[in-house]
Amino acid sequence: MRTSIIAGAVALACLASPAFAATEAECNDMFKKADTNSDGVLSDAEASRYLAMMRVGNVTEPTDKRITTASFMENCRKDVFKSAASDPNAPLKGANSFTEGQARDRAMARGYTDVTGLKKDDDGIWRGTASLDGKSVGVAIDFKGNVVSDAGGAGMAPATAPMPTTPANPAPATNTPTSPTTPAPKR
Repeated sequence: MRTSIIAGAVALACLASPAFAATEAECNDMFKKADTNSDGVLSDAEASRYLAMMRVGNVTEPTDKRITTASFMENCRKDVFKSAASDPNAPLKGANSFTEGQARDRAMARGYTDVTGLKKDDDGIWRGTASLDGKSVGVAIDFKGNVVSDAGGAGMAPATAPMPTTPANPAPATNTPTSPTTPAPKR
């Protein structure tokens, strides 16, 4: 009995800790990339993506909207700044309880800037425009928080995945011919 309790406690401890927490080196590299003016603090445009990630992760953001190296490293090690992969079938229809601000934060957390014109459509998907790598794109945020864009020009695709070369949901194959054919002769 005692062994079972100890084993259970160890298992819970393992589940409670992040499985793939970012390393110190990964966090340092991420901070250096974000700190474009190399002043050791993320502020203004440098901080916007990371502040959005903090809001999405329910982490209290700094009141002065500036992220120090120490604060960045602490949150990075807790995977606050880890981007989640979007569902390959996104955007998904469903009841969306996100506010416009929450939808905007999810897009900003994925690296979009200038997110504007967000409107929730009849399928529960927030749609608007944003900038990605200096280009204006359509963006959609679904009820699960998936963020997709039309950055490749072939319709909406997951923000963290390359544009598909085939439709996301191709028509199922059938045995019904597309044109009339003559039945095979009976033997």
